Amino acid sequence: MANPFRLHQIAVAAASGLLLLGSTSAGAAGFQLNEVSASGLGNAYAGAAAVAEDASTLWSNPAGLSKLSSRQVVSVVHLITPSIQFNNNGSIAAFNQPLGHEGGDAGTHNYVPNMYFTVPVTKELFFGLGVNAPFGLVTWYGEGWAGRYQGIKSDLKVINVEPALAWKINNEWSVGAGINYQKIEATLTQATNYSAGMAQGAQAAAAAGAIPASLVPQIIGATAGLDGTGQIDGDDSAWGWNVGVLYNINSKQRIGAHYRSSIKYDVVGSVNFTTPIPPVPASVPAALAPAVGAIAAQVNASPTFANGGVNLAIELPPKFNLSYFGALDDRWDLMADVQWTGWSSIPEFKVVRNNGTVLTDQHWNYDDSWRFSGGANYHYNNQWMFRGGIAYDQTPTNDLERSVRLPDSDRVWLSAGAQYKWDKNWVFDVGFTYIIGQSASIDQYANATAASIGAYGKVKGDYDASVTILSGQVTYSF
Repeated sequence: MANPFRLHQIAVAAASGLLLLGSTSAGAAGFQLNEVSASGLGNAYAGAAAVAEDASTLWSNPAGLSKLSSRQVVSVVHLITPSIQFNNNGSIAAFNQPLGHEGGDAGTHNYVPNMYFTVPVTKELFFGLGVNAPFGLVTWYGEGWAGRYQGIKSDLKVINVEPALAWKINNEWSVGAGINYQKIEATLTQATNYSAGMAQGAQAAAAAGAIPASLVPQIIGATAGLDGTGQIDGDDSAWGWNVGVLYNINSKQRIGAHYRSSIKYDVVGSVNFTTPIPPVPASVPAALAPAVGAIAAQVNASPTFANGGVNLAIELPPKFNLSYFGALDDRWDLMADVQWTGWSSIPEFKVVRNNGTVLTDQHWNYDDSWRFSGGANYHYNNQWMFRGGIAYDQTPTNDLERSVRLPDSDRVWLSAGAQYKWDKNWVFDVGFTYIIGQSASIDQYANATAASIGAYGKVKGDYDASVTILSGQVTYSF
């Protein structure tokens, strides 16, 4: 039998933070979604703030609306399919639990729609309205996997609604600005080490003289492998802003710059726990059943498994793009882009109960990240255009603080696309991207205490990840 002091440490650790939550990974670094148009996807979004090809420029740089002389509606849908595979190499099982399997493929199919509308108000003033999803994705490991106490399912959605205006100052300069209304919704689940709670209950009962001390190791053995689940659901809405400028070097070349503000949320929601049913396994000897049942009742009534309200303060990062677009001749266009994202706005992930008790406090220590991209268009004829692009996308996380919910790494985008102009009103675009993630090591709780490892186990190994994105877009001008 483990010594009583160690069992108490494990139980205290389990009681103080049974729900360690993280976030989700998407096509872009972190949990950002760069997928805002199929026309841009074909170029890996190179030159995004300068291209101003259609109404989707409202997201990339609202100043680009000044390049659109007619009313336009753009409808887009993206199919995003990530593959996230964990390879175990030194993971440690939680106290009184089996280690579990490697989790299979944690990626899931996700559909992300976008829609944009723009209309010239005057020759100098332009209005646009867009709806898109700038952050989010879903990851889902199998039940009973090795990292179940760190995370099972992560479902994060952020919807953005943006009205914007552009002003054409002269033939060289245009400026634009938008207001962002965003709504965030999140569901995060993981397993809870119910066996650790039973061990604590048995120790407490023996210390109080309610049961003989000799029964403690028997109860611990009889309740091995019991898991509960914890789930947090929350949502909030908030406001942000963005500004952009577009400079026409000449009739064939232009530079665009665009800045998006950070957005602060105070997510309000609830945490709900479920315990094993029945909490007393059928394999428990009849002589032990009354004691085990009494301990289970006390564990279920403890603050550890209390359902109730929670809140989370989080600031999603600001972003800046500097872009170039140039038409070399009647056939070829070149574009380039550099993007900075201020991920250091998220130093930690702290969930607090309504009574002030900290449910979880993870230190993420995200770094600001950079993305570099280049692309080209080839105009085959008046109807067909073909696209290509490549990008390098830097992760904000690091090896010491990488989470199973965000097994993010540096990545490379390889993109291609095509456009077909049906007539002067209808244009169709398709884009495809394959994203190759670098192998990422994980040693979650590398510096954790023995008590924390006892409660949650330790996830150690590496991740292999890739993403495929297929996008379709219809543009109607009238």
